Amino acid sequence: MNLTKAGTGVVQLIDMVFPGDTNHHGTLFGGVALAHMDKVAFLAAARHGRAPFVTASCEKIDFAAPARAGEIVEATGRVVRVGNSSLDVEVELVAEVPVSGERRLCTRGRFTLVAVKGPETRLPLPPLSPVSPVSEEGVLRMAEMVFPPQTNHYGTLYGGDALKMMGKAAFIAATRHARAVMVMAGSDRIDFTAPIHEGEMVELVSRIEWTGRSSTRVNVELWAENLLTGHRCRSASASFAMVAVGRDGRPEPIV
Repeated sequence: MNLTKAGTGVVQLIDMVFPGDTNHHGTLFGGVALAHMDKVAFLAAARHGRAPFVTASCEKIDFAAPARAGEIVEATGRVVRVGNSSLDVEVELVAEVPVSGERRLCTRGRFTLVAVKGPETRLPLPPLSPVSPVSEEGVLRMAEMVFPPQTNHYGTLYGGDALKMMGKAAFIAATRHARAVMVMAGSDRIDFTAPIHEGEMVELVSRIEWTGRSSTRVNVELWAENLLTGHRCRSASASFAMVAVGRDGRPEPIV
């Protein structure tokens, strides 16, 4: 089991726009977009302040462009102001066309979150610090949150939900690498090494291991992070084979 201290900085939540998240125009519901933004604002705030936070308000949010079904949406949150018990998180939501890589800014907003006073809350909040880089070469990092419906009767994340997160991370990493229509061909091995508890943040770290003529292998690590203490634990790892396919569903070369 690997255990480390996590740093603060930028938090990214990356997801796919599925038909159930869209309106009759085939574009992402505004409420779903706001939910993504609020979630990433909470994660950024909790990582900075190491305290329980609630959203107090957000500035006017204008939707400049839509996110369409089948596209990737990337919500990025960074702390921009810190007070005694509150802070502001700036959030941008960007849509990305998987195959072409075209990106468009859908909306941005500033969320104000307040630390709930209690025995686990240390005030004043830590001051702003230099922001860590969003990404590393060849590495995709995605954050998520573990909510009660995703847990079993022990209060830990279902293995199936963990696999769903890891499969999605592998798909997005492979698609961004190949800029092709990718499907999962298989997984050689999946190891679960530690439980992930309700209320924890999970960070999925994906790396391209190798690329062949029409396939690529993606290694995905799933890290659990306690948002109050900052301790991290590698809870699962897996290797996925992803294949580029054409309109006929048959493998095609990765350009």
